[in-house]
Amino acid sequence: MVDITLCTLNARYFHSSLGLRYLYANLGDLQSRARIREFIINQRPIEIAEKLLADNPKIIGLGVYIWNIEQTREVIAILRRVRPDLIIIVGGPEVSYEQSTLPFYDEVDHIVSGQGDLAFARLCTQRLAGESVEEKVVKPEPFKLADLAFPYPCYTEEDIRNRFIYVEASRGCPFKCEFCLSALDKTAWPFDLDRFLEHMETLYQRGARHFKFIDRTFNLKIASSLKIMEFFLARINDGLFLHFELIPDHLPDQLKTMIQQFPPGTLQFEIGIQSFNPEVQERISRRQDDDKAETNIRFLREQTHAHLHTDLIMGLPGEDVASIARGFDRLVELNPHEIQVGILKRLRGAPIIRHIDEYQLCFNPAPPYNILCTRDIDFATMQRLSRFARYWDMIGNSGRFSRTRPLLLGNSPFERFLQLSDWLYATTGQTHKIALPRLFRLIYQGAKELFDLDEQQLYDAMHEDYTTCGMKGEPEFDTNLNSTSRKTGLSSRQARHN
Repeated sequence: MVDITLCTLNARYFHSSLGLRYLYANLGDLQSRARIREFIINQRPIEIAEKLLADNPKIIGLGVYIWNIEQTREVIAILRRVRPDLIIIVGGPEVSYEQSTLPFYDEVDHIVSGQGDLAFARLCTQRLAGESVEEKVVKPEPFKLADLAFPYPCYTEEDIRNRFIYVEASRGCPFKCEFCLSALDKTAWPFDLDRFLEHMETLYQRGARHFKFIDRTFNLKIASSLKIMEFFLARINDGLFLHFELIPDHLPDQLKTMIQQFPPGTLQFEIGIQSFNPEVQERISRRQDDDKAETNIRFLREQTHAHLHTDLIMGLPGEDVASIARGFDRLVELNPHEIQVGILKRLRGAPIIRHIDEYQLCFNPAPPYNILCTRDIDFATMQRLSRFARYWDMIGNSGRFSRTRPLLLGNSPFERFLQLSDWLYATTGQTHKIALPRLFRLIYQGAKELFDLDEQQLYDAMHEDYTTCGMKGEPEFDTNLNSTSRKTGLSSRQARHN
């Protein structure tokens, strides 16, 4: 018998919802009357609704995030019309603030604001008992992390085989970066580390190998960071993969030494730089020592096997294109494996809204609420930057153009890639669904037209990238090179590998 269905729409199948598993783990006596149902955002809302209603639940709880709010709205609309008696409860970061403007505000029964780990269970108990609950917006009472049941036993065997296992050793964040909802936290609270590691051991014994830590500040408390890394270092084997988010300017020697012990393919660090402009950092309440951050990134890139995923944000209040370019070029020079170029988004409740008037921040009213223009960047330029970000992800971050990328970027990475981005859009009118063989042809053609490059050198680099990423046969981007040039290029490549 299923009285409660917990549901969310993930962005990809291999993602899993830690939030749903917290709710399920803390349902107490109601757990036997509940189940978790996860979908992905490209499934049809009507089919999702059909599967949810097949269980004939009395309550459906939906986790709502910036990436699934539009699809969730459609699911709610169908559920409400087919089952008017259904109790619909929503929660998650996208509904925790500014609830009255939610597109489904009138169609849901309750909105749980903030951390609903325990509040959801109380609400379900009341409603299933027939009690009247007057509050539309339920604000959970404060609780201690020690009061929570851990969610990790709720990962199924299918999850362990096919999905990332999301875990957290701490919750909250002590920093106040205004573009982030974590700016509203007072501090970071640690879970009992011994109990946490007991659950990690159980997951490991069950076969879990991909652990993604969602802690906002994994290296805030170094003693805990070391203990966690020691735990996994003792269990290194084929397939172990760990993801951590690091504060870029806080990397003491003990932690550096520990990181150096991990073999290739086991560690990924997400490092938020966001901006290298000190005035912008101060404006958005971001504390960061840029010189230390740069030194630490250089160390991680040159003296460890960790994969580095770094973040920049375009469209921050008071930052113009020249400042963005300087920050991008500085980060390219450090050569992390990935530079995620993001566009500022207006998350519901985030303090960034205090700058709207002074810096003329104009946000898209539809998800993902991306910045459209600012005092310093007009709409047309912001659109160019958005395309820059998309093409950079396809080319700069994909790992498929490692030999070609330095030729494209030269000594002015931002300026040159913006030129290539503009050319790609003018030529194709597309930023998505460009097949890889066609992308190779476009890059080759664009680089020849835009930049003063040795054609044979460009061909050699692109041919190596083409074959390295698994493409078969001769590439089609070399139409202007005759057969002698091709053979010369092939001979030079063979000589380099001897």
